[in-house]
Amino acid sequence: MSGDVGDDRAVAEKALEAFDLPQGSALRLLNLSENATYAVEEPGCGHRSILRVHRKNYHRVDQIESELMWLDALRRESDITVPTVIPAHDGRRVVTVDHDGAERHVVHFEMVPGAEPDENTLTSTDFHTLGSITAALHDHARSWRRPPAFSRFAWDWEHSLGASPRWGRWRDAVGVGEHEAQVLGRAEQLLGRRLAEYGTGSDTFGLVHADLRLANLLVDGNTITVIDFDDCGFGWYFYDFGTAVSFFEDHPSVPEWQDAWVTGYRTRRELAAADEDMLASFVLLRRLLLLAWMGTHSHSRESQAISVTYAAGSCTLAERYLSSDGHLLTA
Repeated sequence: MSGDVGDDRAVAEKALEAFDLPQGSALRLLNLSENATYAVEEPGCGHRSILRVHRKNYHRVDQIESELMWLDALRRESDITVPTVIPAHDGRRVVTVDHDGAERHVVHFEMVPGAEPDENTLTSTDFHTLGSITAALHDHARSWRRPPAFSRFAWDWEHSLGASPRWGRWRDAVGVGEHEAQVLGRAEQLLGRRLAEYGTGSDTFGLVHADLRLANLLVDGNTITVIDFDDCGFGWYFYDFGTAVSFFEDHPSVPEWQDAWVTGYRTRRELAAADEDMLASFVLLRRLLLLAWMGTHSHSRESQAISVTYAAGSCTLAERYLSSDGHLLTA
């Protein structure tokens, strides 16, 4: 989890000294989740930018630099709009400061205009758009010749639900008792078999955004900016659909939204029937990952809002998954 809010702010204030900002520029916390995100508000002119304080011990400098390499490549080589990094005085794009003996990493971005879609009024059109954007990202990821220095972690089985789970164990989450552990454990076993059969060849597994949900799109008129590449890494391409329905995987409209996402995806690139058949598995994978994530991110707004009921809802999804032999999450 991110550090104490006071620690994050101290890191942000220290990092500000590295940038060309007027005296009196102020920080306002926007979000505390994996990282702490601040608006930097300049006095007098009203100009704002974004400062991202990375969670301690989550990414190495070279991994953050690699995220920024992908943003550069997307800006040069695709029609996808992404955030722009503001370098420090000395040209660094990742500023590292020492705080209480620990290295903390900070990135400064230009403010992106627009607003995320309202989660209370989501429509099939929103998911059609998201599917098309996801396909464009997959197109670029598949064709991009990554620099030799490029380094990001993997969202494979070992680091998702296996021996070294990046976000912890779902069994430790709030609301997971003996009954829940039994149901979710059986679903996890089936999921593991389905993913093993699907494989990790270059046609199914590669560089993905890994958090490509509507909350990470900023819409400004006809311009849509994809933000928050902090979790990008090597995973199953269609895990990106699992992330599209994060935190509301059991909403009754998900089947309709899935159809719209698939239709949107197919406007940009092929989506084979075998891949479409795996979408339920990737939704369940994401659900189990988020269940584990909530157990280690109790400070996040998502965790505070729904963690008490999330385990029970996960069991309902797991039972549907089991009853369909891993093909569906609908009743």
